[in-house]
Amino acid sequence: MSLKFLKPIAFTVLIPLFGALLGSPYVAKADNPIVQTDFTADPAPMVYNDRLYVFTGHDEDGATYFTMKNWRLFSTTDMANWQDHGSPLSLAQFSWASTDAWAGQVVARNNKFYWYVPVRRSNGSMAIGVAVSNSITGPYTDALGKPLVENNEIDPTVFIDTDGQAYLYWGNPNLSYVKLNSDMTSYSGSIVRVTLTPSSFGTRPGATSQRPSAFEEGPWLMKRNNLYYMIFAANCCSENIQYSTGSSATGPWTYRGVIMSTQGSSFTNHPGIIDYRNNSYFFYHNGALPGGGGYQRSVSVEQFTYSSNGSIPSLTMASAGPPQIGTLNPFVRNEAETIAFSSGLKTEVASEGGMAVSFINNNDYIKVKGVAFGNGATSFSARVSSGTSGGQIQLRLGNQNGTLIGTCTVSGTGSWTTWTTVTCSISGATGTQDLFLKFTGGNSGYLFNFDWWQFTA
Repeated sequence: MSLKFLKPIAFTVLIPLFGALLGSPYVAKADNPIVQTDFTADPAPMVYNDRLYVFTGHDEDGATYFTMKNWRLFSTTDMANWQDHGSPLSLAQFSWASTDAWAGQVVARNNKFYWYVPVRRSNGSMAIGVAVSNSITGPYTDALGKPLVENNEIDPTVFIDTDGQAYLYWGNPNLSYVKLNSDMTSYSGSIVRVTLTPSSFGTRPGATSQRPSAFEEGPWLMKRNNLYYMIFAANCCSENIQYSTGSSATGPWTYRGVIMSTQGSSFTNHPGIIDYRNNSYFFYHNGALPGGGGYQRSVSVEQFTYSSNGSIPSLTMASAGPPQIGTLNPFVRNEAETIAFSSGLKTEVASEGGMAVSFINNNDYIKVKGVAFGNGATSFSARVSSGTSGGQIQLRLGNQNGTLIGTCTVSGTGSWTTWTTVTCSISGATGTQDLFLKFTGGNSGYLFNFDWWQFTA
């Protein structure tokens, strides 16, 4: 059954807020947060086959706590337009877990992908599980049928060193690690607890003998130019992001400073750092979407440059997002859920496979950044379905009320799972432009579902 019949009440409230706030000229230009169709948190970036993937948590609409039931996945090749891959993993895959699908990370090895996640056991304690898939986009399944490791703490980060040794760190309020075996689903030795001191992890305001350092949670372990980095959320609450460096994956650690001070409307933050296409990116979360806050968070990203000594500069949350790498080709099939920014709509699993844009109301829109039309386009095709009377897709340049280059009419198809392809003529699309797909219609309910689109030269 289509999710049309399961519309969340909280989303009813969110739609007018999206329309009012994102419709302003300033906000419409923003590309942070990178996802607007859902609340996302705890980013874990990963590069695979020259594509950047970001695994995230998923805050439920209207939650008043960290109510999280599944994880989400998004990807990009240009740092501007992000494809929604849905939910490759949920609590349902862990028969021994009950709640709290919190911050995890994925790593590739043995021609498989391993997703390390913290979940709450049925007995109430937190444990680290591991799921596995043959594909980076999933689906993922529980690799063990039980926890991999547990000490009632959270937030795993996984790292494979150049010598092949894999490490799993995690923790709140402590920081611990194990050495993973090559199968990535077992470990050797016992859990090692890291000694947290002000010299290694900074000084905590109001420090006590039990909590002398700034370390709070959300560790992120990485290596660059033979220097090991431990980035972490510090000083709850509200948190900031700090980091330490060391000469090995197990330290000793030396405190280096603050990367991102306390900012935004979320009282937590969570780091993830990656190099992609000769640039360095810092992922984090905030509460920047309409209706957002400490329990409805949103993943964002900033580009940065390391200092010559390897230090990371101080970064500020911004709405602009990083520069786009290259352009988007409109003359191949593009998934409708590939989005630079959007207003009002959501995504769901498509009955034809993959994901589709859904929950579309009058005046909702999608922005696709940096579309390279070249010498021009003559027609536009879209794959759609509608259980109502449909609507229109207005194709505009520059902004959601910009130059109109064509309008495609979508008629009712009889059901949300009956798909058809509609085509309309295009005029005036040349050069590289930001494309806005604006959805209109007199229907007081949802207009149509939208699977993919393509221009013809």
